[in-house]
Amino acid sequence: MSLLRPKTTVSAHCDLPCGVYDPAQARIEAQSVKAIQEKFQGNDDPAFRTRALAIKEERAELVKHHLWVLWTDYFKPNHVEKYPELHDLFWQATKAAGAAGAKGSVDPADGQRLLDLIDRISTIFWETKAA
Repeated sequence: MSLLRPKTTVSAHCDLPCGVYDPAQARIEAQSVKAIQEKFQGNDDPAFRTRALAIKEERAELVKHHLWVLWTDYFKPNHVEKYPELHDLFWQATKAAGAAGAKGSVDPADGQRLLDLIDRISTIFWETKAA
């Protein structure tokens, strides 16, 4: 039986420890959210608006997903120690992507606020990658 027992235990965010993380995934989805908000404002067609809202909400969910993967799988305690604002920044960004933010809003200013928060996370992310 000891032949079948693993000698090393590893963990990863997916089935393969790829180590590939990038806030660009969240940013691209947030850019889509803002663009849809802008298009929504410029179009009075009810069918278009209904479709736009559904797509915007899907994209906002993807923003939250990509942010949570970064927060829960990439960032470690030593990062939080060096950047104590990380916890609050992720809280603000996921809230800005959610129902109280861009997901529930058709105002492009809310989409821009989300992009600004992701940019702040991205700056910290790339600083940690360079270290």
